[in-house]
Amino acid sequence: TTKSLPAPCILVKRIFMGRIIVGGLPITSASAGFAAGLGLGSFGTAVAATRQDSFMPDLSAFAITHKWPARHPDRIQLYSLPTPNGVKVSIALEELGLPYEPHLVRFETNDQTSPEFLSLNPNNKIPAILDPNGPGGQPLALFESGAILLYLAEKTGQLMPQDAAVRYQTIQWLMWQMGGVGPMFGQLGFFHKFAGKDYEDKRPRDRYVAESKRLLGVLEQRLTGRRWVMGEDYTIADIAIFPWVRNLVGFYGAGELVEFDRFPQVQRALAAFVERPAVQRGLAVPGPH
Repeated sequence: TTKSLPAPCILVKRIFMGRIIVGGLPITSASAGFAAGLGLGSFGTAVAATRQDSFMPDLSAFAITHKWPARHPDRIQLYSLPTPNGVKVSIALEELGLPYEPHLVRFETNDQTSPEFLSLNPNNKIPAILDPNGPGGQPLALFESGAILLYLAEKTGQLMPQDAAVRYQTIQWLMWQMGGVGPMFGQLGFFHKFAGKDYEDKRPRDRYVAESKRLLGVLEQRLTGRRWVMGEDYTIADIAIFPWVRNLVGFYGAGELVEFDRFPQVQRALAAFVERPAVQRGLAVPGPH
């Protein structure tokens, strides 16, 4: 068959077959058809089927998949709960359009302290991910929401400015959320909504009210004259910060306590954030199973 082809086609055919052999060419219905056009006949289709079977990732070495089996092992596995930290990752995955499979980690049954979960995250906190196609094509297990956001942004080249200085400034605001907003808003939620609300001594609550107000003031100043935290560009900094703001005034019901009406720029940006379709989808992940 090769002798009957024009010289340029012979070269393409050899390159094509060589890339199939080394596994460098993604086989699709289109490329299988291209193979047939080069005289490879059913060979291209057979290789396509073989590669699709043989290159399906095997995640069985990860103990967490024994408790939460991967129905789609070729997708990012997300182990989470719809908390402010949990939805950071589901929102980012939705914004980036990355295929993923969510798994609900139930706190009421202490899933987060199970041996399977601890095998991935010894700190027993959600969220955590298992990416079958990590660096070098090897699976990567990762925990801590900020680290996961950084990883996903770098994996895709999205939600993170390309300019080096602005990139570090974005990371700066991500760290600001993780070191300040998350812990302080969370403590306020404990003393306002949960068990701490019954304490007669209100000084602990008032301490976190004051700190939450201060942090909201910092964010208000940052957003003045800016659409998002980093200006016109929507980034992982916004994805990290606004789920916590939403939780503070929504689920925690602390809007009046922190005088949220004093922060119009934060209100504006929060409203724009929750209107995004990817955010609305991500806020519901993972749903009840």
